[in-house]
Amino acid sequence: MRNTAGPPGSLPRRSALKAALTWGVASLMIPSVTSCTPDDKRENMTIAGGEPGGFYLEFCTLLAESLRRHGVAGNAVPMTTGGSLENIERLMAGEVTLAVALADAAVEKAAAESGRIVALGKVYENYVHCIVRTDSGLRSVSDLAGKTAAIGAVGSGTSFTAHRIIQAAGLAGPPDRAVREVYLGLNAGLAALRTGSVDALLWSGGVPTAAIAAANNEVGLRFLELSPVIPALRRNHGAYYDRVLIPENSYEGTPAVGTVGVANLLLCRRDLDDRTVTRTVELLVTHARELIPQSSRGVQFLSRETLINTAGLPLHPAAVTAYQALHG
Repeated sequence: MRNTAGPPGSLPRRSALKAALTWGVASLMIPSVTSCTPDDKRENMTIAGGEPGGFYLEFCTLLAESLRRHGVAGNAVPMTTGGSLENIERLMAGEVTLAVALADAAVEKAAAESGRIVALGKVYENYVHCIVRTDSGLRSVSDLAGKTAAIGAVGSGTSFTAHRIIQAAGLAGPPDRAVREVYLGLNAGLAALRTGSVDALLWSGGVPTAAIAAANNEVGLRFLELSPVIPALRRNHGAYYDRVLIPENSYEGTPAVGTVGVANLLLCRRDLDDRTVTRTVELLVTHARELIPQSSRGVQFLSRETLINTAGLPLHPAAVTAYQALHG
Protein backbone atom coordinates (compact mmCIF):
# COMPACT_ATOMS: atom_id res chain seq x y z
CA MET A 1 0.00 0.00 0.00
CA ARG A 2 1.39 3.42 -0.84
CA ASN A 3 1.05 6.60 1.17
CA THR A 4 0.97 9.57 -1.15
CA ALA A 5 1.68 11.88 1.78
CA GLY A 6 4.18 9.74 3.66
CA PRO A 7 5.03 10.69 7.23
CA PRO A 8 8.01 13.03 7.44
CA GLY A 9 9.81 11.06 10.15
CA SER A 10 10.49 7.90 8.13
CA LEU A 11 14.05 6.57 8.38
CA PRO A 12 16.21 6.03 5.27
CA ARG A 13 16.17 2.41 4.18
CA ARG A 14 19.73 1.51 5.29
CA SER A 15 19.40 3.31 8.65
CA ALA A 16 16.04 1.74 9.34
CA LEU A 17 17.39 -1.73 8.64
CA LYS A 18 20.30 -1.11 11.00
CA ALA A 19 17.90 0.09 13.69
CA ALA A 20 15.67 -2.92 13.17
CA LEU A 21 18.63 -5.25 13.55
CA THR A 22 19.60 -3.53 16.80
CA TRP A 23 16.10 -3.92 18.22
CA GLY A 24 15.94 -7.56 17.16
CA VAL A 25 19.31 -8.56 18.61
CA ALA A 26 18.46 -6.85 21.91
CA SER A 27 15.42 -9.04 22.28
CA LEU A 28 17.10 -12.33 21.31
CA MET A 29 17.85 -12.97 24.97
CA ILE A 30 14.15 -13.73 25.55
CA PRO A 31 13.41 -17.41 24.86
CA SER A 32 11.14 -18.39 21.97
CA VAL A 33 8.69 -21.27 21.78
CA THR A 34 7.15 -22.94 18.75
CA SER A 35 3.59 -23.96 18.10
CA CYS A 36 3.31 -25.26 14.55
CA THR A 37 1.75 -28.26 12.93
CA PRO A 38 4.11 -30.97 11.53
CA ASP A 39 4.17 -29.28 8.09
CA ASP A 40 5.32 -25.97 9.66
CA LYS A 41 1.92 -24.40 9.23
CA ARG A 42 0.06 -23.04 12.24
CA GLU A 43 -3.26 -24.75 12.72
CA ASN A 44 -5.16 -21.61 13.80
CA MET A 45 -4.50 -17.87 13.88
CA THR A 46 -6.74 -15.13 15.24
CA ILE A 47 -6.15 -11.44 14.50
CA ALA A 48 -7.57 -8.79 16.84
CA GLY A 49 -9.05 -6.05 14.67
CA GLY A 50 -11.60 -3.37 15.48
CA GLU A 51 -15.15 -2.18 14.94
CA PRO A 52 -17.37 -2.98 11.94
CA GLY A 53 -17.09 -0.19 9.38
CA GLY A 54 -13.54 0.68 10.43
CA PHE A 55 -10.23 0.16 8.65
CA TYR A 56 -8.78 -2.13 11.33
CA LEU A 57 -11.35 -4.85 10.82
CA GLU A 58 -11.23 -4.50 7.02
CA PHE A 59 -7.46 -4.91 7.03
CA CYS A 60 -7.50 -7.84 9.47
CA THR A 61 -10.18 -9.62 7.44
CA LEU A 62 -8.02 -9.37 4.32
CA LEU A 63 -4.94 -10.44 6.26
CA ALA A 64 -6.75 -13.51 7.62
CA GLU A 65 -7.84 -14.47 4.12
CA SER A 66 -4.30 -14.06 2.82
CA LEU A 67 -2.79 -16.10 5.66
CA ARG A 68 -5.14 -18.96 4.74
CA ARG A 69 -4.67 -18.58 1.01
CA HIS A 70 -0.88 -18.78 1.18
CA GLY A 71 -0.71 -21.58 3.71
CA VAL A 72 0.69 -19.62 6.66
CA ALA A 73 -2.19 -21.00 8.74
CA GLY A 74 -4.71 -23.76 8.26
CA ASN A 75 -7.37 -21.38 9.54
CA ALA A 76 -7.16 -17.66 10.28
CA VAL A 77 -9.98 -15.41 11.45
CA PRO A 78 -10.34 -11.72 12.34
CA MET A 79 -11.82 -10.71 15.69
CA THR A 80 -14.17 -7.77 16.18
CA THR A 81 -12.95 -5.67 19.12
CA GLY A 82 -13.08 -2.19 20.61
CA GLY A 83 -9.63 -1.34 19.26
CA SER A 84 -5.96 -1.02 20.21
CA LEU A 85 -6.01 -1.31 24.00
CA GLU A 86 -8.37 -4.29 23.97
CA ASN A 87 -6.31 -5.86 21.19
CA ILE A 88 -3.13 -5.67 23.25
CA GLU A 89 -4.89 -7.13 26.29
CA ARG A 90 -6.16 -10.06 24.23
CA LEU A 91 -2.71 -10.58 22.72
CA MET A 92 -1.05 -10.76 26.13
CA ALA A 93 -3.78 -13.08 27.43
CA GLY A 94 -3.03 -15.50 24.59
CA GLU A 95 -6.49 -15.09 23.05
CA VAL A 96 -5.17 -13.91 19.67
CA THR A 97 -2.06 -14.56 17.57
CA LEU A 98 -1.72 -11.10 16.03
CA ALA A 99 -3.14 -7.68 16.85
CA VAL A 100 -3.23 -4.24 15.26
CA ALA A 101 -2.70 -1.22 17.49
CA LEU A 102 -1.76 2.44 17.37
CA ALA A 103 1.95 3.00 17.99
CA ASP A 104 1.52 5.43 20.89
CA ALA A 105 -0.67 2.99 22.81
CA ALA A 106 1.46 -0.03 21.84
CA VAL A 107 4.74 1.51 23.02
CA GLU A 108 3.26 2.55 26.35
CA LYS A 109 1.74 -0.88 26.99
CA ALA A 110 4.88 -2.69 25.82
CA ALA A 111 6.96 -0.85 28.42
CA ALA A 112 5.02 -2.65 31.15
CA GLU A 113 5.39 -6.08 29.52
CA SER A 114 9.17 -6.58 29.76
CA GLY A 115 9.73 -7.06 26.05
CA ARG A 116 6.93 -9.56 25.48
CA ILE A 117 5.19 -7.34 22.90
CA VAL A 118 7.01 -6.96 19.58
CA ALA A 119 6.10 -5.80 16.09
CA LEU A 120 5.88 -7.51 12.74
CA GLY A 121 5.73 -4.17 10.96
CA LYS A 122 4.13 -0.80 10.50
CA VAL A 123 1.22 -1.65 8.25
CA TYR A 124 -0.34 1.75 7.59
CA GLU A 125 -0.91 5.25 8.91
CA ASN A 126 -3.93 6.14 11.00
CA TYR A 127 -5.55 9.53 10.42
CA VAL A 128 -7.30 11.17 13.35
CA HIS A 129 -10.64 12.56 12.15
CA CYS A 130 -12.17 15.37 14.18
CA ILE A 131 -15.70 15.30 12.81
CA VAL A 132 -18.55 17.79 13.23
CA ARG A 133 -21.74 18.40 11.28
CA THR A 134 -21.57 21.08 8.61
CA ASP A 135 -24.60 22.78 10.17
CA SER A 136 -22.91 23.00 13.60
CA GLY A 137 -21.01 26.24 13.05
CA LEU A 138 -17.85 24.62 14.51
CA ARG A 139 -14.83 25.43 12.35
CA SER A 140 -11.71 24.93 14.49
CA VAL A 141 -10.62 22.70 17.32
CA SER A 142 -10.76 25.69 19.70
CA ASP A 143 -14.50 25.92 18.97
CA LEU A 144 -14.94 22.64 20.87
CA ALA A 145 -14.42 24.42 24.20
CA GLY A 146 -17.31 23.46 26.49
CA LYS A 147 -18.72 21.03 23.90
CA THR A 148 -19.30 17.28 24.06
CA ALA A 149 -17.10 14.95 22.03
CA ALA A 150 -17.24 11.20 21.47
CA ILE A 151 -13.64 10.04 21.80
CA GLY A 152 -13.88 6.33 20.89
CA ALA A 153 -14.93 3.19 22.67
CA VAL A 154 -13.50 2.11 25.99
CA GLY A 155 -10.45 0.00 25.16
CA SER A 156 -9.76 1.73 21.86
CA GLY A 157 -6.57 3.38 20.72
CA THR A 158 -8.71 6.25 19.47
CA SER A 159 -9.73 7.13 23.04
CA PHE A 160 -6.06 6.97 24.10
CA THR A 161 -4.94 9.38 21.37
CA ALA A 162 -8.05 11.58 21.46
CA HIS A 163 -7.62 12.34 25.16
CA ARG A 164 -4.04 13.41 24.48
CA ILE A 165 -5.22 15.64 21.61
CA ILE A 166 -7.82 17.34 23.81
CA GLN A 167 -5.18 18.01 26.45
CA ALA A 168 -2.71 19.33 23.86
CA ALA A 169 -5.39 21.68 22.53
CA GLY A 170 -5.87 23.16 26.00
CA LEU A 171 -9.40 21.80 26.24
CA ALA A 172 -9.05 19.62 29.34
CA GLY A 173 -9.83 22.53 31.71
CA PRO A 174 -10.88 24.88 33.27
CA PRO A 175 -14.48 23.60 33.52
CA ASP A 176 -15.98 26.27 31.27
CA ARG A 177 -13.58 25.32 28.45
CA ALA A 178 -13.18 21.60 29.05
CA VAL A 179 -14.46 19.22 26.40
CA ARG A 180 -16.90 16.73 27.88
CA GLU A 181 -15.49 13.37 26.78
CA VAL A 182 -17.85 10.44 26.24
CA TYR A 183 -16.76 6.94 25.31
CA LEU A 184 -18.52 6.05 22.08
CA GLY A 185 -17.03 4.02 19.27
CA LEU A 186 -17.27 4.74 15.56
CA ASN A 187 -20.80 3.60 14.87
CA ALA A 188 -22.33 4.77 18.16
CA GLY A 189 -20.45 8.06 17.84
CA LEU A 190 -21.75 8.68 14.33
CA ALA A 191 -25.28 7.92 15.50
CA ALA A 192 -24.87 10.45 18.33
CA LEU A 193 -23.52 13.03 15.88
CA ARG A 194 -26.55 12.51 13.64
CA THR A 195 -28.98 13.15 16.51
CA GLY A 196 -26.96 16.01 17.98
CA SER A 197 -26.32 14.33 21.33
CA VAL A 198 -22.59 14.97 20.79
CA ASP A 199 -21.02 17.95 19.05
CA ALA A 200 -17.97 16.16 17.67
CA LEU A 201 -16.51 12.72 17.12
CA LEU A 202 -12.82 11.88 17.17
CA TRP A 203 -11.93 8.76 15.24
CA SER A 204 -8.57 7.30 14.26
CA GLY A 205 -8.58 5.16 11.14
CA GLY A 206 -7.91 4.89 7.44
CA VAL A 207 -8.98 7.32 4.74
CA PRO A 208 -11.71 7.09 3.77
CA THR A 209 -13.44 5.20 6.57
CA ALA A 210 -16.56 3.63 5.03
CA ALA A 211 -18.92 4.38 7.91
CA ILE A 212 -17.87 8.05 7.96
CA ALA A 213 -18.33 8.31 4.20
CA ALA A 214 -21.88 7.00 4.56
CA ALA A 215 -22.68 9.47 7.36
CA ASN A 216 -21.27 12.35 5.31
CA ASN A 217 -23.62 11.47 2.47
CA GLU A 218 -26.56 11.43 4.89
CA VAL A 219 -26.09 14.55 7.02
CA GLY A 220 -23.01 16.43 5.75
CA LEU A 221 -19.81 16.47 7.79
CA ARG A 222 -16.88 18.83 8.34
CA PHE A 223 -13.38 17.78 9.41
CA LEU A 224 -11.52 20.13 11.74
CA GLU A 225 -7.81 20.89 11.34
CA LEU A 226 -5.75 19.22 14.08
CA SER A 227 -2.25 20.10 12.87
CA PRO A 228 -1.78 22.94 15.42
CA VAL A 229 -1.77 20.47 18.34
CA ILE A 230 1.08 18.33 16.97
CA PRO A 231 3.98 20.29 18.55
CA ALA A 232 2.38 19.96 22.01
CA LEU A 233 1.65 16.26 21.43
CA ARG A 234 5.26 15.57 20.48
CA ARG A 235 6.59 17.67 23.33
CA ASN A 236 4.39 15.96 25.92
CA HIS A 237 4.38 12.37 24.67
CA GLY A 238 7.08 11.74 22.09
CA ALA A 239 7.55 11.63 18.34
CA TYR A 240 4.66 9.28 17.55
CA TYR A 241 2.63 12.03 15.92
CA ASP A 242 3.07 13.42 12.40
CA ARG A 243 1.18 15.88 10.26
CA VAL A 244 -0.75 14.04 7.55
CA LEU A 245 -3.31 15.23 5.05
CA ILE A 246 -6.83 13.95 4.54
CA PRO A 247 -6.98 14.64 0.80
CA GLU A 248 -9.67 16.73 -0.83
CA ASN A 249 -12.84 14.75 -1.59
CA SER A 250 -11.71 11.77 0.45
CA TYR A 251 -15.24 12.29 1.72
CA GLU A 252 -17.48 13.72 -0.98
CA GLY A 253 -17.45 17.50 -1.08
CA THR A 254 -14.85 17.99 1.68
CA PRO A 255 -11.66 20.07 1.32
CA ALA A 256 -8.20 18.80 2.22
CA VAL A 257 -7.43 19.10 5.92
CA GLY A 258 -4.26 18.57 7.96
CA THR A 259 -4.53 16.27 10.91
CA VAL A 260 -2.64 14.02 13.32
CA GLY A 261 -1.15 10.82 11.94
CA VAL A 262 -0.20 7.86 14.12
CA ALA A 263 1.48 4.68 12.87
CA ASN A 264 -0.55 1.50 13.06
CA LEU A 265 1.48 -1.58 13.97
CA LEU A 266 0.91 -5.28 13.51
CA LEU A 267 1.91 -6.88 16.83
CA CYS A 268 2.65 -10.33 18.15
CA ARG A 269 4.10 -11.82 21.31
CA ARG A 270 7.82 -12.42 21.51
CA ASP A 271 7.21 -16.17 21.87
CA LEU A 272 5.46 -16.49 18.51
CA ASP A 273 7.42 -19.11 16.55
CA ASP A 274 9.97 -17.91 14.04
CA ARG A 275 8.47 -19.82 11.13
CA THR A 276 5.09 -18.11 11.46
CA VAL A 277 6.74 -14.73 11.86
CA THR A 278 8.92 -15.21 8.79
CA ARG A 279 6.08 -16.36 6.57
CA THR A 280 3.81 -13.55 7.76
CA VAL A 281 6.47 -10.93 6.97
CA GLU A 282 7.01 -12.47 3.53
CA LEU A 283 3.27 -12.24 2.95
CA LEU A 284 3.16 -8.57 4.02
CA VAL A 285 5.89 -7.73 1.52
CA THR A 286 5.12 -9.98 -1.45
CA HIS A 287 1.31 -9.97 -1.33
CA ALA A 288 0.67 -6.38 -0.25
CA ARG A 289 -1.89 -5.87 -3.02
CA GLU A 290 -4.18 -8.40 -1.36
CA LEU A 291 -4.22 -6.33 1.84
CA ILE A 292 -5.67 -3.07 0.51
CA PRO A 293 -9.24 -2.55 1.78
CA GLN A 294 -11.72 -1.57 -0.91
CA SER A 295 -12.44 1.71 0.87
CA SER A 296 -8.82 2.87 0.55
CA ARG A 297 -7.98 5.34 -2.22
CA GLY A 298 -4.24 4.89 -2.24
CA VAL A 299 -3.32 6.93 0.83
CA GLN A 300 -2.37 3.79 2.75
CA PHE A 301 0.91 2.00 2.35
CA LEU A 302 2.56 -1.30 3.01
CA SER A 303 6.08 -1.41 1.62
CA ARG A 304 9.46 -2.80 2.61
CA GLU A 305 10.75 0.66 3.49
CA THR A 306 7.85 1.64 5.74
CA LEU A 307 7.16 -1.73 7.35
CA ILE A 308 10.31 -1.54 9.47
CA ASN A 309 9.59 1.94 10.89
CA THR A 310 7.85 0.71 14.02
CA ALA A 311 8.05 3.89 16.14
CA GLY A 312 10.65 2.48 18.52
CA LEU A 313 8.83 -0.76 19.30
CA PRO A 314 11.24 -3.68 18.66
CA LEU A 315 10.64 -6.00 15.74
CA HIS A 316 10.43 -9.72 16.41
CA PRO A 317 13.96 -11.07 15.77
CA ALA A 318 12.69 -13.39 13.03
CA ALA A 319 11.06 -10.37 11.37
CA VAL A 320 14.42 -8.56 11.37
CA THR A 321 16.01 -11.54 9.59
CA ALA A 322 13.14 -11.77 7.11
CA TYR A 323 13.28 -8.08 6.19
CA GLN A 324 17.05 -8.25 5.70
CA ALA A 325 16.62 -11.22 3.35
CA LEU A 326 13.85 -9.48 1.41
CA HIS A 327 15.81 -6.26 1.08
CA GLY A 328 18.81 -8.16 -0.27
